[in-house]
Amino acid sequence: METNTEDKKPTLTPLINRELSWLAFNYRVLQEAKDRTVPLLERIKFMAIFSSNLDEYFKVRVATLKRLIKLKKKTREKLSEDPADTFEQVMQEVKRQQEEFGEVFREGILVDLRQQDIHLLTENELSEAQQQWVQTYFTEHVQPHILPLLLDDTETHFFLKDQTVYLGVHLFEPKKQNLKPERFSMLEIPTKKHGGRFVKLPTEGEQRYVMFLDDVIRFCLPALYPDYGRFEAHAVKVSRDAELDIEEEVSGSLMAKIQKSLKKRETGYPARLLYDPVTPQAMLDAIMAHTGISEDELVEGSKYHNFRDFFGFPDFNLPDLKYSPQPTLVHPLLEKEESLIEAMKKQDYMAHYPYQSFDYVLRLFEEAANDPKVTAMSATLYRVADDSAIAKSLVKAAKSGKLVTVVVELKARFDEESNIFWAGKLQKAGANVILGLPDLKVHTKLGLITRNEDGQLVNYAYLSTGNYNEDTSRIYADHALFTSNKDITQDVEQVFNFFIDRQHDKKFKKLLMAPINMRDRFVELINREIKNATKGKPAKMILKMNALQDERMIKKLYAASQAGVKIELLVRGICCLVPGVEGLSDNIRVRSIVDRYLEHARVYIFHNDGKEEYYVASADWMTRNLSRRVEVAFPLLQKDIIEQVRTIIDLQLTDDTKARDIDNNYVEQVSPTHVRSQYAIYEYLRSLVPEGMDPARKSE
Repeated sequence: METNTEDKKPTLTPLINRELSWLAFNYRVLQEAKDRTVPLLERIKFMAIFSSNLDEYFKVRVATLKRLIKLKKKTREKLSEDPADTFEQVMQEVKRQQEEFGEVFREGILVDLRQQDIHLLTENELSEAQQQWVQTYFTEHVQPHILPLLLDDTETHFFLKDQTVYLGVHLFEPKKQNLKPERFSMLEIPTKKHGGRFVKLPTEGEQRYVMFLDDVIRFCLPALYPDYGRFEAHAVKVSRDAELDIEEEVSGSLMAKIQKSLKKRETGYPARLLYDPVTPQAMLDAIMAHTGISEDELVEGSKYHNFRDFFGFPDFNLPDLKYSPQPTLVHPLLEKEESLIEAMKKQDYMAHYPYQSFDYVLRLFEEAANDPKVTAMSATLYRVADDSAIAKSLVKAAKSGKLVTVVVELKARFDEESNIFWAGKLQKAGANVILGLPDLKVHTKLGLITRNEDGQLVNYAYLSTGNYNEDTSRIYADHALFTSNKDITQDVEQVFNFFIDRQHDKKFKKLLMAPINMRDRFVELINREIKNATKGKPAKMILKMNALQDERMIKKLYAASQAGVKIELLVRGICCLVPGVEGLSDNIRVRSIVDRYLEHARVYIFHNDGKEEYYVASADWMTRNLSRRVEVAFPLLQKDIIEQVRTIIDLQLTDDTKARDIDNNYVEQVSPTHVRSQYAIYEYLRSLVPEGMDPARKSE
């Protein structure tokens, strides 16, 4: 096992700051909201994604920076970068992006909505008839969920819930002599209780109208504060530290610790208080006095916060304003098989989500749960759907007497509650539930089915780059392997043995497992390319991942570039490697694709003097993946699967529509036709469906 020696020390290795690289990624998301070739309602969703991403960034990364800043000076000096300097750069970039975000919304989204006869009205733009309708709607559907609280002159504490929008209301012109001339009040905008952030007003001919729930409340403030005659209302929202401080030991109840930490998350210290920049200082002073939030946490926003609520923006039944449908494709081979287990005896199969149906893995687990010959089932659950069919199949298998082992990662950030729920269900059903590991987060996506066939135990395995999650499988681009290859299934069995005995002496024939042998093997594969390059042989690597941050791997890639190895990198998110530096990284090109689906697969291709080796993995090249998580990379051994993955990667490398280079620009290529890889991949996989077979899944 690799030992964790991650004391950060000053380095001369050229690196892009991780936090700024992440912000560059989120800016690429904002580009999609700006792009008028993207359907209007989809651009609104990208606004929501940008906002949701930034919320998490503040709750996790900025909160971490603030903790580092509070460290003692001697401890901070051990860090490779001054967290205070990084924090200042982060806040400057966030401010720039927030300003552009507001511009995109005001001058892009709102203008284009009006051109489509959709009007997002404010409280000051209502006709007389709409005023009456809004007042009635408020009285019947909104007011019962609102509890205004007056902030008096004492230091009474008022707790602002995480990720919740509040209105700070300034009250003027009292109607009674005994009332104060002005007061401050706070009220929570009841988004969840109301059923969403938006209120659709009656249409008028072809004209469609919608309002923020915030503005409905603003218009109806006289009903909430009848003793005052004039009001100003400004929105605020707090994002709280979401890092869980957990002693990751198995002794005691880890589940109880997670549950306790989840409760603390809601009351964690604030990472930022987002406020409307026109909010009077007196209002901010009152809020800070009554919440305990300091001026250091104040961050300028806009009139409206929580743009992630735009995921629920009404579509007005206008399909032309959304992406054209891409019906989920059938797998050309698995679709005609009655038994997936029987099919897996014959050959390997690979499914490509979200283009192809996720139903095959659901079928596999359900078939195994019902099969009397199946004696055991094992799975790693990292992020499962709330109503997970796979978890239900595992519960059924356990209840029927099969030996079921499930590794549930309780530290899957923001999915802990769902995982706790299913861990409890599985335990009650009699499954052997392993609640993560001390010091290691279980991130690998594995399944193992053991079957008694004529007295012999035969294994079948499912390995994937993505989670067992029916919901995210529709938007995350992943690869999944169905195999009965003995070497691979025995290796998968070894991984599950590791979860049980915690012994790090495991030997693997085919799989790479972090933290045991993955890093070392990837280094060996890079060194082989370097050796071939120094001998004058062709040397090349194509590496696709979500994030590239590990300094040791980046140094190794720099060394390969200096030796003449051609390196193509497809990195969706964080990339700390600096490409194109003469004499260092001029043989490295880095591209990022942000489009309709979230690129989530990890694929590592090594030229190997013409005998290419392919690995597909759950792991990025981040230190946490290679050193502090259980991850698996599996080889592709079957010719047709290799051809499929290579075709998909080649399409992504030639994308000249949605690919960006490292400084966020669209990639311009001299090409007779534009390539939009996600659409080209869909058409390619559609072409594999034989004539006479319906390529689309009607039920999906």
